[in-house]
Amino acid sequence: MTGSIRLYVDAPLEASGSITLAAGQAHYLGTVMRRGAGDPVTLFNGRDGEFSARISTIRKDRAELRIEHLLRPQVAEPDLWLLFSLLKRDATDLVVQKATELGVSGLHPIMTERSNTHRMNAARLRAIAVEAAEQCERLTIPHLAPPRRLLDVLAEWPAERRLFAALERTTVPRLSSASWPTALLIGPEGGFTPSELEALQAHPLVTAVSLGPRVLRADTACIAGLALLQGGHCA
Repeated sequence: MTGSIRLYVDAPLEASGSITLAAGQAHYLGTVMRRGAGDPVTLFNGRDGEFSARISTIRKDRAELRIEHLLRPQVAEPDLWLLFSLLKRDATDLVVQKATELGVSGLHPIMTERSNTHRMNAARLRAIAVEAAEQCERLTIPHLAPPRRLLDVLAEWPAERRLFAALERTTVPRLSSASWPTALLIGPEGGFTPSELEALQAHPLVTAVSLGPRVLRADTACIAGLALLQGGHCA
């Protein structure tokens, strides 16, 4: 058996406490991962830090864990949002997974005139984000906002947050690292329409940037843009 399994839980965590896992996580531990009483588990909830724990009892529909001690205290993470045009299901899944791995604090799906879809399975995307956070060892789960129209988002944009809009085929400066709070906007495969570009260019908190000389797929652009924007913060 390899190292400890890492699980996200909603319950409070404290040393010497206990926690009960519901059927889904109990099934995962006992049936999928073949863990039993006495085996170690690592727990985090996005608030209290990361704790070591051990399985006390486990059944198909329930597991009791004994919390042992704090492994890592909760620390501040980058206040970085990703605004991305909704894509086809597999591409949207990939964006959510990779953005979680890259430390995004907020995922904000947007609807543009050229978006591939206006539909989103929030429960599915939340599960993908949780699994990605468990695997990449981050201490939080990014907030997943409901889909909104781009122009509505711009109309209510918070004054303290800068928004970098990635535009293709332009002579604007290349995206580089920035301080928090900030956000990155990636448009649809077909690009923004003239009216959307006009709204972006007129907004005082929007900075148009380039991701380089090539025209990237929207899902690739999300990953590349986040890496460029975080720069040295990723280290």
